[in-house]
Amino acid sequence: MDKITLLLDQSLEQLGLNQQGFSELIIRLLDYGVISRNESQIEATLYDRYLQCEDLVEDYLAPLRLVTMHDTQFRFIRIFPPAAVVPGLIDDDNAQDSPFQNGFRTKPSSNAIAVILILRVEYEKALREGKVDELGHVLLPLEELVISMKNLLKQSLPEGLGERQAIFRQLRQLRLIKYSSEADITLENSQESWLKIEPSITSFVSQEMLDQLYPIDETKPELVASSAN
Repeated sequence: MDKITLLLDQSLEQLGLNQQGFSELIIRLLDYGVISRNESQIEATLYDRYLQCEDLVEDYLAPLRLVTMHDTQFRFIRIFPPAAVVPGLIDDDNAQDSPFQNGFRTKPSSNAIAVILILRVEYEKALREGKVDELGHVLLPLEELVISMKNLLKQSLPEGLGERQAIFRQLRQLRLIKYSSEADITLENSQESWLKIEPSITSFVSQEMLDQLYPIDETKPELVASSAN
């Protein structure tokens, strides 16, 4: 057993954890890029385990220069690649000027990026209007998402059902949205379909990009961009 492994085992033992449990936590975090306590029983267990060894996780990831963001209010953890711009944290001098950050498993497509930006705008609108539930979720009719994409980005969702489903599956994997079934994300049922936007959307879009899409007149609470259309 090498010295580093021995030190890790000793630290974990002091915390009442073992190497297997710590490994499961790290692998899940690196694989998905996010752990949300409200997602599933598995992630609830891993989130609670993270609370037991938060400092140790930070120390373990530090040599990789990964940045960890822990939202204690809505109970999720997200990691960012080196030099990423992390909303709510002080920017590194070498931070990349990116409007959003990726999970580690997959990179969002250009269509997915467009949806992410609109979801962030809609989440901000709901925050200002007090339409956020106690877990930080926002319900958004699919039809409103489609309209906002056209108004703000002059863009539409892909026509192919498979392409649309792939986008929403990816966003669910990134813990940005929830929906009950594939049938809920078809444009054919857009008037009856709803998405649930996760609070972790706020860690995915920079304030600068949000300000461009959602410019607020300080004297009026409404969305300036919408009133201009």
